[in-house]
Amino acid sequence: MPTAERSRRFWDRQAATYDQRIAPVERRFFADSRRWVCARADGDVLEVAIGTGLNLPLYPEAVRLTGVDSSPAMLDAAATRAAGLGLTPRLLTGDAHALPFGPASFDTVVCTWALCGMADERRALAEMVRVLRPGGSLLLADHVGSTHAGLRALQRLADLVTGPLQGEYWTRRPLPLLAGLGLTLAETDRLHAGTVERLRALKPC
Repeated sequence: MPTAERSRRFWDRQAATYDQRIAPVERRFFADSRRWVCARADGDVLEVAIGTGLNLPLYPEAVRLTGVDSSPAMLDAAATRAAGLGLTPRLLTGDAHALPFGPASFDTVVCTWALCGMADERRALAEMVRVLRPGGSLLLADHVGSTHAGLRALQRLADLVTGPLQGEYWTRRPLPLLAGLGLTLAETDRLHAGTVERLRALKPC
């Protein structure tokens, strides 16, 4: 089975219980970085791998949001959350490795807790840069390889299990790829022994 299809089926199966299962980790490790990222979004915003829409209540009211995910079941959950919040984002099924938009379509591109599970991290980032307008912001938050040697060793062991089983990797780090994609780093922060990194990078005008 192709990797993309396997990933879609995996996340379709997770959609119904995802929020409940992730809740403890969300409160302890993810929520603050979601707020940090979403507060910096403006204009026409694309969220790649929007999942169940956990970021939806955190965006400024004025943004015009489009969300993409490879999992129809996850998008259904996001649509339900959006309706409950009185929001009307545009939600589309799409592959992060081949985004269904023309060049320079968005002022801001957001991706949280998702690059760690994409088959080709660099290709996905290149697509995000392609659809970003000059002067626009790429906003990322993800778990990355720790700055602590002991934790990093444990993460490498985890990669051996979660990589083949569900395509999730704990030692990836998007930041070093950004300069090669023509972006300039504007802000960055690492938390929880360096296992979480959030950043804002700008596309040159």
